[in-house]
Amino acid sequence: MLTADLVRVRRRKGELQVIDLNGESLERAVSLAAVYIGVAEEHVGKTREQLEGALDEIEVDPGDQKIAMGIRKLLEDRCQFEEPATASPEELRREVFLKAVELRRAAGNHEPFDRDRVLAEVARARGLDPLVLEAGLYADLRSSNLLKAIDPTTPEGLLEAYRAALPQAVLLRAVRVSVLVRCSSSGAYRALFHKLKFLRLLYDIHREEDGRYRIEIDGPFSMFEAVTKYGLKLALLLPHLEACSEYELAADVRWGKEREKFLFKRKGGSSYDQDRGLEAPRMADEVAGLLKGFQQLSSPWTVAPSSDLLALPGVGLCVPDLAFVHGPSGARVYLEVMGFWSREAVWKRVDLVEQGLSEKILFAVSERLRVSEEVLGEGLPGALYVYKGVMSPRLVAERIEALRLRS
Repeated sequence: MLTADLVRVRRRKGELQVIDLNGESLERAVSLAAVYIGVAEEHVGKTREQLEGALDEIEVDPGDQKIAMGIRKLLEDRCQFEEPATASPEELRREVFLKAVELRRAAGNHEPFDRDRVLAEVARARGLDPLVLEAGLYADLRSSNLLKAIDPTTPEGLLEAYRAALPQAVLLRAVRVSVLVRCSSSGAYRALFHKLKFLRLLYDIHREEDGRYRIEIDGPFSMFEAVTKYGLKLALLLPHLEACSEYELAADVRWGKEREKFLFKRKGGSSYDQDRGLEAPRMADEVAGLLKGFQQLSSPWTVAPSSDLLALPGVGLCVPDLAFVHGPSGARVYLEVMGFWSREAVWKRVDLVEQGLSEKILFAVSERLRVSEEVLGEGLPGALYVYKGVMSPRLVAERIEALRLRS
């Protein structure tokens, strides 16, 4: 993925616009990508340092420097490096150091230090070639890693990835993102909303009068910490928006060294959206763990991934992770795992229940968010389960049974 400093932009009346490739600039970029790919393929089996040195020698027009750095970054992301297969570099360095001390003490005061002899004796003791030993001394350094393979691509494919990565890099500097989205089916909406949950983004969802949904997402620059990690997750959402029937995105971003305020807009969509809802959404690890653990209990409840959206018009919407069905009565209780989201997100779920959400739902919240289970009263159809570390299937069973018995 690109970093924000590799994106060419123009600033116009408070709006930030990405400068795309076209015409001659696109042709030059394709040619440059072909050269970079060729050089990388020639350096399979060589060190990272050798590859970077060869790429540095390629001449680039001054006006194309930022484009070149971006293409090169994405190509290097496709390269697979690993340490040379030698003994532990730390052990080798220790042995060479000790052997050097030994030979220095044995040598006369006026005898020159023989580096080659040190390497030769350590290599002989290990049954290695001295050159192999020397290469292994610093095999744990990044520059010494060997290029083992390159994920296959073409110059055109690399340029397509580059152009797609430009708006993603802008979102790394977002404070707040608002998206109006339309999908062709309820299944496609569920797939999109579950992706929001899987990426652990902080969001609110509201249904608009025209049938579209508005998603409000906190950006990485609204955080006090973990900005980079969260920003990458937000950027990963963009391809999923592109797969919807249509979307309109508006993001407040902070750009440049002075972190100036700009508005970034983007819209798009796909005619293939109808197929997205057919895929089972991927569950977060903690949800999958709870599902497996609960299925191993002796319980009158059955559990499965939820395919429902729980909405309260004018207030909001939540996307449950699991749906529990009570065998004897047929009662249904949902569970949404909020894990390590934010306290604000929890209060919004509390408000959703207090304002009139009719379905019974249990919200699982990490104790790190410092929220009490008592914030939702016993007369409501929702409850909080505050857990430490890993969710307990047994305790979840107790909480959903208590919810079932509520009138």
